[in-house]
Amino acid sequence: MRKISGDVGFEDNRHLEHFHKDISEKNEKRVLITGAGSYIGESFEAYAREHYPADFTVDTVDMQYPNWRKKDFSAYDVVFHVAGIAHADIGNVDEATKKKYYAVNTHLAIETAKKAKSEGVKQFVFMSSIIVYGDSAPYGKKKRITKDTEPSPANFYGDSKWQADKGVRELIDDKFTVTVLRPPMIYGKGSKGNYPALAKMARKLPIFPDVNNERSMLYIENLCEFLCQVMIRNAGGVYWPQNAEYSRTSKVVQMIAEVGGHRISVSRGFNWAVGLASHIPGKISSLADKAFGNMTYDPSMSIYDFQYQIIDLKESIKRTEG
Repeated sequence: MRKISGDVGFEDNRHLEHFHKDISEKNEKRVLITGAGSYIGESFEAYAREHYPADFTVDTVDMQYPNWRKKDFSAYDVVFHVAGIAHADIGNVDEATKKKYYAVNTHLAIETAKKAKSEGVKQFVFMSSIIVYGDSAPYGKKKRITKDTEPSPANFYGDSKWQADKGVRELIDDKFTVTVLRPPMIYGKGSKGNYPALAKMARKLPIFPDVNNERSMLYIENLCEFLCQVMIRNAGGVYWPQNAEYSRTSKVVQMIAEVGGHRISVSRGFNWAVGLASHIPGKISSLADKAFGNMTYDPSMSIYDFQYQIIDLKESIKRTEG
């Protein structure tokens, strides 16, 4: 695994005591999560309650019904917007469904930010995504994103996030901080998306291709620590949090299998099959590229003046699978 930055591998949370000492004399932050039932939102609330009980109080409002517009935002210092639609099957979506993605991912996010600003909220935190930079590079090719890389969404889902990303940042002024995160794949215990599918294969397959690929990933506790830090500091701008190590699909599969007590072998002898699959048009090539393609953030993009990469890759897999 390629190490990106900082000291990692904490297997307990004693380091958080250090952060609390550094952030003394700070007032408690009142946070409103806009979007009920969100994996990220619920994880953040639980994490803040456990590790930063004196720094945060957290409430949540359901955004599925119009009544959320009656909610008084003025009682909060931070609005953390997590409502959205993800994991689109872009190959089989009608125009009505595409419009729904824009309605929720774009227009709802901007409307929420405008309401927060008009009611005196100091900080708006928005979950954008690495998807604004397009798809991962196909099997055998590299894709390294830097601060100079211009967003270029490859589909309506990515574009719906990108339009919101731009829209909420247009509201920034001296009294209204906007914090945009563009994380890579987020995983952790109970997460959805690509990780559970990979874990399922790791628990059942006897052998797995050993492709030399690199992907940026972000463990949920690292994300939650990052969120706590930017909220405490009222830090604005665009951020690219990621784990301190790049992930190689075959190594992640081995780690998952090991935790589950399953024997799995990785072999380059099957890489030809991955290469073949990557050239079959449609869903098969898409799945091959998602699993074995390359997509990383440059290490320098993810180093800030606070530590958040508190759990290393191996420990994060143990906690996810445990």
